[in-house]
Amino acid sequence: MERDQHELYEYARKRIKQKKRLYFHFVLLISATLFIFLSTKIMTIDINPNWLILGITIWAFIFILHFIKVYITDRFMNKNWEREQIDRLVSLQEKKINELKTKISEDPTSIK
Repeated sequence: MERDQHELYEYARKRIKQKKRLYFHFVLLISATLFIFLSTKIMTIDINPNWLILGITIWAFIFILHFIKVYITDRFMNKNWEREQIDRLVSLQEKKINELKTKISEDPTSIK
């Protein structure tokens, strides 16, 4: 397998693993929410429902952050994005070096 193909395969495998974890997180959140809701309705547990709602809200917020990471951040800021940024910065550096070289070749006494 060539290097580029291997990198594509590894990227695809990583993305699938991320999505699988996200789906598992979602199913766990829904299942736990249903279990907590049903257990408080069936059993007579003397727990303040505000704490349960707060816990579920915090968990849902964490899930939303996980969703953003998988579908927004990692989708756009992947290896290709990193390569493009590196190439852009390298080209800017090369451009500055070439400008300095031309400046030096035009007037060698300007080096200070």
